[in-house]
Amino acid sequence: MSLIVPDFDSSVIVRSADAELVGRAPTTVRLLADSSATGGALSTQRVTLEGGADGVRPHRHDGSAEMFYVLGGSAQLLSGDRVVTAEAGDLVVVPPGLPHAFAASPDQDADILIVITPGVERFEYFRHLERVGLGKVPPESLLEVQELYDTYFLTSEVWERR
Repeated sequence: MSLIVPDFDSSVIVRSADAELVGRAPTTVRLLADSSATGGALSTQRVTLEGGADGVRPHRHDGSAEMFYVLGGSAQLLSGDRVVTAEAGDLVVVPPGLPHAFAASPDQDADILIVITPGVERFEYFRHLERVGLGKVPPESLLEVQELYDTYFLTSEVWERR
């Protein structure tokens, strides 16, 4: 078992008004703390999904676990080969290598705090997703950066059937 020792020596404080917001309704992401700010301990963001909006399609991370804490509303999460509905106050932690995805439950809003540990520099990934959403770069461009962001896209019949 390896131990990751974060390399930072002061608290990370991010005021809501100072956090960068990417995307636009129905899917917005508030960038809270990237790996470089936490000495590699974690990276975290808050995702708001309105009216049953999709969060992200099925993927896996080989080097990090991902935690989803539902702050409000209702979300559906792919966890391996099953879809779990998580309500406000529910927590789902996905281990490295396990396929996962998330979306707001049908016709519902979802407010989700996401933490990846150990941290991966992810802010530029979310900016890239925003450029895809705005049509500035093609969706296929995400395939070129999968290794950089430890985000490997997959297919999931279970997720597609939901």
